[in-house]
Amino acid sequence: MAKRILFINQETIPYVPETELAVMGKRVPQVIQEHGNEIRTFMPKWGNINERRGQLHEVQRLSGMNLIINDTDHPLIIKVATIVQTRVQVYFIDNDDYFSKRQMLLDENGEDYPDNGERTIFFARGVLETVNKLRWAPDIIHCQGWMSAVIPLYLKTAYREEPSFANTKVVTSLFTKSLNSDLGENFKTCIEFKDAKASLLKKYNNNFNFEELGKLAIDYSDGIIEADKEVNADLLKYAVDNNKPLLRYPGEDFGEAYEAFYDQLCQE
Repeated sequence: MAKRILFINQETIPYVPETELAVMGKRVPQVIQEHGNEIRTFMPKWGNINERRGQLHEVQRLSGMNLIINDTDHPLIIKVATIVQTRVQVYFIDNDDYFSKRQMLLDENGEDYPDNGERTIFFARGVLETVNKLRWAPDIIHCQGWMSAVIPLYLKTAYREEPSFANTKVVTSLFTKSLNSDLGENFKTCIEFKDAKASLLKKYNNNFNFEELGKLAIDYSDGIIEADKEVNADLLKYAVDNNKPLLRYPGEDFGEAYEAFYDQLCQE
């Protein structure tokens, strides 16, 4: 049966350089759409994205909201474009401070940005607020990349009463490590929003690194996908130990396996 599936991607070609994550950011929505499903795709509007070449344009009716992160107002700007070859529409979460005037995950010196924690929180809340505005209720939300790792927490706490997400199942794909530093000591307090309380994060280390972020995503997800051959072994074991429904790496031809996994989760 056809489903509504929201993909929240850290990277997507052709808008950013080709990586395993960026390739899957394009391929997975394309394949799932070709299977007859209705999809939406979101990603950050990284500063290295060429808006003219990618034909991005602002969606005025969705922009204009301010999100408070770390006691500071940050304007939320929504842009949209279509990957011509696949007819997949991509929404971009934009903000001058966090995205447009920056590189991607690393600064000019090749170091992780010290406020990557705030950036991922802004991205997550920006996506969920925009989907709410669209009044589009997804059956599945599929997160690809650590930038979307706080989405499951927010869905199960701060946004659990929202009609758009009442019956939504959330899936997290595990990839290889792509975060070198931790997210800073203030990450737990910055994440607070409505029912997403810092107290829920007591079990995790104070300095959130790639592994802690992965554990958070796993704990609040309904299903986990081993998305490539070299995922973090500790996170894979964590998912198994916590009895999370797990799709082991299905190989290059993943479409039917993903579809069956979505169906399994929707029936639970």
